[in-house]
Amino acid sequence: MQHTFIIEPITYMPFESEAEQIEKCKEWGLLSEKAVKTKTFFYKGHGNHLTCSIIGFVDKMTAVISFENEQKHCIHPSYLKEMQAANYGQRTAVATEESESTAPEITETGSNDAAYETAMSAEQDSSLKAALPNKETDEETTEQKPAAMNPPKEKAKKEKQPKLQLPEEKVKMAATVKEFTTVPNNFSDTEDEVVIYEAVAIEDPEITVGDAWSSHSATLKKLELEIGDILHFEGKIVAKKLTKHPIPYKINNPAKIQKEKPE
Repeated sequence: MQHTFIIEPITYMPFESEAEQIEKCKEWGLLSEKAVKTKTFFYKGHGNHLTCSIIGFVDKMTAVISFENEQKHCIHPSYLKEMQAANYGQRTAVATEESESTAPEITETGSNDAAYETAMSAEQDSSLKAALPNKETDEETTEQKPAAMNPPKEKAKKEKQPKLQLPEEKVKMAATVKEFTTVPNNFSDTEDEVVIYEAVAIEDPEITVGDAWSSHSATLKKLELEIGDILHFEGKIVAKKLTKHPIPYKINNPAKIQKEKPE
């Protein structure tokens, strides 16, 4: 049976090993940091509940999955992660019903990913309109107030921090242990242990990163780390925010670790 919703990849990078597949799924949040093997995933949409496997990727934001009939389909990893929830179909149905009056019609041959994105966009537009003040009412109120009661408005400009261009390969880095914490794991009843670092810097090319985090792996636990310890190591750093913390970068698989105590 051929699926009609398929978005066939023109070209993609297949995983060369199960280890590479597991690492990529961890980056996307589809597997826990403690996972040592992959699992069966589900694609839910168009009244279907299909098993699928992740076989590669087009780019960092596009995964490629394969169904039992060997058809390949492009999907955003976040959508696939949402589909793993037991109540995914119910949440999507509610969002679609609430946005019917404003969202464009989605045909049966359209992508389920597009329907989900349209519904979410309509909800955001509706919330934004509700939050905006009524222009006519504000103008009337302003006219009634004396000029002395209307202080001059200062335009506050927020300077956006430039996005770091992180190297894709492993690099030498230095970091200082800032704190230890735990974060929820969607695939387990226990929480994951993590280490938060400060003063993270890449040595070559020289890039100041700032704060980053990593899993508190068995390798790191053997070092008996303490807050303030300075580490020199090799590893890969990626843009991945820590759950419930404003830490934007993650260090994967630190190796050749050397520890020194602060002076």
